[in-house]
Amino acid sequence: MTLRERLDPNRIPRHVAIIMDGNGRWAKKKGHTRIFGHRNAIKAVRDTVEGAAEIGVEYVTLYAFSTENWNRPKVEVNALMELLVNSINREIKTLNQNDIRLLAIGNLDSLPSRCVEELETGIIKTANNQRMTLVLALSYSSRWEIIRAVKKMVNEAKDGKITEDDIDQELFRSYLETSPFPDPELMIRTSGEYRISNFLLWQLAYAELAFLEKFWPDFRKEDLFRCILDYQGRERRFGKTGEQIKSLAK
Repeated sequence: MTLRERLDPNRIPRHVAIIMDGNGRWAKKKGHTRIFGHRNAIKAVRDTVEGAAEIGVEYVTLYAFSTENWNRPKVEVNALMELLVNSINREIKTLNQNDIRLLAIGNLDSLPSRCVEELETGIIKTANNQRMTLVLALSYSSRWEIIRAVKKMVNEAKDGKITEDDIDQELFRSYLETSPFPDPELMIRTSGEYRISNFLLWQLAYAELAFLEKFWPDFRKEDLFRCILDYQGRERRFGKTGEQIKSLAK
């Protein structure tokens, strides 16, 4: 029985978030520059996204470029931006063939104009696809997102659109970049690092976390299936006891 066949189709997470880490170290081990690792990461993205769509995942969010990544050497940042432009342009046909919609979150205004143009083109050309949504987190950090949400709420409070009594978790969530889709049930990080690096801090509050030693360029759909199989074996209690969860399941 294959890994895919072992998955319970009724317990597939709706939303999987992935920190794609280890491109540079993967390249260094092979005697190449970090850019070589980023270029070879595209195959992992394609295989993983197609695998997620095959098993019924509704949303996949990829942490593609953080606000902190702007501090990397300029030559690497420029190469990443160029790679991003070319990849989006090249993958639109594949996304449409697989009925996958493209979205993006983050401080997109900070991206080079060519990147923004390609993103907007990809989002428009895939807007009618319904099988799955692929979300790229670009120039994104969760602290930036939360501060931005607070500022928007303060401004609306000043304008009399909301009051203190209106503020609850659901209202706050509506101001976040991710408000159009559900919070991730599973977050995967590659490369052996055990942290979430300013990624979806609010949204990952009750997500199951999976940390893999494998570098991202070597990640494939079978690794995704393995992570989801492990996820399906966990008991998700949300503050309740195991006994309460079992009684609710009856």
